[in-house]
Amino acid sequence: MIATVSSQKKVKPPEPFGPLPTQKQVDWQEMEFYAFVHFSLNTFTNKEWGYGDESPELFNPTNLDVRQWARVVKEAGMKGIILVAKHHDGFCLWPSAYTQRSVKNSPWKNGKGDLVKELAAACKEYGLKLGLYLSPWDRNRADYGKPEYVTYFRNQLKELLSNYGDVFEMWFDGANGGDGYYGGANETRKINTLEYYKWDETYKLIYKIAPSTLVWGVGPSEARWIGNEEGRAGKTNWSLLRQRDELAGKVHYSEFMSGHEDGEKWVPGEADVSIRPGWFYHAIEDDKVRPLDEMVDIYYESIGRNATLLLNLPVDKRGLVHENDQARLKELVSTIKEDFKTDVLTATKISADNVRGNNAEFAAKKVSDRNKNTYWATDDNIKSASIVFEFNKPTPINRILLQEYIKLGQRVKAFNVEAKVDEKWISLAHETTIGYKRILRIDRVTASALKINIADSKASILISNIEAYNAPTFVRMPKILRDKNGNVTIKSQGENAIYYTIDGSNPTQKSILYKGVFQYKKAFEIKAFAIDAVENISSAVTTAKYGASKENWKILTASSGDLNSVNRIIDGNPNTDWSFGDNLNKLPQEITIDMGSILDINGFTYIPQQVGNNLNLISNYEFYSSLDNVEWILQSQGEFSNIKSNPIEQVKTFKKDKARYIRFVARSAIGKGTTVSIAEINIIETL
Repeated sequence: MIATVSSQKKVKPPEPFGPLPTQKQVDWQEMEFYAFVHFSLNTFTNKEWGYGDESPELFNPTNLDVRQWARVVKEAGMKGIILVAKHHDGFCLWPSAYTQRSVKNSPWKNGKGDLVKELAAACKEYGLKLGLYLSPWDRNRADYGKPEYVTYFRNQLKELLSNYGDVFEMWFDGANGGDGYYGGANETRKINTLEYYKWDETYKLIYKIAPSTLVWGVGPSEARWIGNEEGRAGKTNWSLLRQRDELAGKVHYSEFMSGHEDGEKWVPGEADVSIRPGWFYHAIEDDKVRPLDEMVDIYYESIGRNATLLLNLPVDKRGLVHENDQARLKELVSTIKEDFKTDVLTATKISADNVRGNNAEFAAKKVSDRNKNTYWATDDNIKSASIVFEFNKPTPINRILLQEYIKLGQRVKAFNVEAKVDEKWISLAHETTIGYKRILRIDRVTASALKINIADSKASILISNIEAYNAPTFVRMPKILRDKNGNVTIKSQGENAIYYTIDGSNPTQKSILYKGVFQYKKAFEIKAFAIDAVENISSAVTTAKYGASKENWKILTASSGDLNSVNRIIDGNPNTDWSFGDNLNKLPQEITIDMGSILDINGFTYIPQQVGNNLNLISNYEFYSSLDNVEWILQSQGEFSNIKSNPIEQVKTFKKDKARYIRFVARSAIGKGTTVSIAEINIIETL
């Protein structure tokens, strides 16, 4: 039965339900997409986390141009930039009055520069909002862990919030306490994150100075981490959080991906991810910019899942966003623009089986009027209802976008989508939450009608916007695999043809056609793309680099662990792993490998365990090389910074050297673990 809509009688609007966003939070959510910029001493020391003992004189960009950052961000459709003003090493990108560890003691602009000031001006020029990251942890300060440091931290907050105009977001990292320089103490200092900083008082200070600033991260924040550094929200994603439990230490960070249906506070999710593996710039990652496929997935699984997307652009030693990062960003923006080029629902006939008070103010057509302040609403007692879009002629669709009117609360618990194809209704999707924005990618169907069924809602239904699109076919990049014996396999979707090169050049349809597994044992770079022959649409190019094959590698010794399965760390498969160390065999633990021949190496990689809840991650390491298994050279040592939050392949480089034997030492584990795991050990071979 289709509801008859009348505009004669005045109908009471829906009452708010549950926790509600502030206007500040609504404005923040509507930004959707904004940039992170990591640029500091770590850029010049090739680190992810500085220890705190690095000299400020190392900060010396050759061609710093914050207007280039702003232009790149603006052209990508992002709405703001959050600058890492101070990272864990304590170096400040503004001339803080409270420390000598800042740009005022660097060669850049002869110590007269103020990077925060320059970026604030560039953001204003390009119509962008400015956000700031201030690390609560400081591995340089001698007083870290003492009450005096909290005063120092707050003084710096006052500087940042008072001197640079409006700050849309203040970002506090969750990494707090651990080993550091601490004024020369070179020790580990542990603090209770929730108690030490007295966050309630700190937040009051922030809101007194800058009431329009949204505070993210630790403490009673107004937005939450999404629980990973992969830029992905859960398919179910509530903007609510049991924050009282979180502040009492009763919420595991993995719950942040989905939020809490019964949360007592509105704390929406922000998905943060870097366009490269690391957060800071490393030249070795110039060819490791995230593939277009992954970037597109990230967009749909962050903004398309009721989160905002904070995309990191690691500025290089010149002081510029690197060309490779710019190119990938342009590809992403172009793809998304094409996906959402034409809303096919604008000319449809729209109806619903319930309309609040049968009043035109809440009619079904409100979901298509492009007014964010209007919405289709149901009567108070109606928590399930359907809305139907009838096309003038059968129309292809493969994207569906939905938005709730969140100012009155997030309500929808379950919904599904149907399409009428050849006079029959077929099911396209069964989903849970909507929130501010939900985007579905579905297989293309040619439909005469589209139906959205809200199956369950906490209260009456309020939907402000529904759109549908026929996005171009997206051909996924092929996956390249090589085993320890040098056997190369390239896989693509369906029957797509694959073309590849092994000389570093970009492949075309005149390159080698992949016909099956082939063997290539030398160090090489392979590039490949797939093509959909029916629509003549190509994928982006996949690139993979390999050292010489590992067929002659042998594990010579391992200080503990199951020696029957130890070859998993050199089998070329990152999905297999091996562990050593336990309560009897305390860390450090080591393993020695014979590579079978003398190679020119200039680095190594450690791939941590990839599958499971407890990944047994290594935090500190040593790496040695030898020509004869007698005399050993320490080539690299230190920490795998941020591996807990981002357990990806860890890359360490050193000066080129010849070696036949390598020794990897796991010195310590994340947390209090005694067992550590390795999925794969690789060397970086000079090509």
